[in-house]
Amino acid sequence: MSSETIDSVVSAFPGKGHDHGRCISDALAEAERLCLARGRRLTALRRRVLELVWESHQPVKAYDLLERLRADSGSAAPPTVYRALDFLLAERLIHRLASLNAYVGCAQPAHQHAGQFLICRACQAVAELDDLAVSELLTERASQLGFALTDQTIELEGLCPRCRRRPDE
Repeated sequence: MSSETIDSVVSAFPGKGHDHGRCISDALAEAERLCLARGRRLTALRRRVLELVWESHQPVKAYDLLERLRADSGSAAPPTVYRALDFLLAERLIHRLASLNAYVGCAQPAHQHAGQFLICRACQAVAELDDLAVSELLTERASQLGFALTDQTIELEGLCPRCRRRPDE
């Protein structure tokens, strides 16, 4: 594997000994830092929604977030959750996976990038790639067809390393 390929991996599938608590705390600290630097307000609700998105390396649906928020506070409405998600998307703190209609935390929220996602069809774990060569090739090919790309989110489905090792059930 070349160093160029290694650099394009933004987040890998969690392996043995993965400290997920650190994933969450690092993501929240980075979100607070970025929002402060951008002059944006990471409210308690937005922070909690981001924390819930980061609770696992699996995509989470808006209504699952709503249920968790209702369990926390007893009252939360769908528009509240969607506004928080819209804010987190606009600030590049999360990504929306259209094929699943779900959200995952962004592993590199400090810079704009095209998301390329590997989604395990067995356990739903997600890894994020940011391969500039892929993005540039797609932009070039689209341009050759007279098409102006406005978003480049690519979702690829397969099996993560853990599920590939799992014997057939």
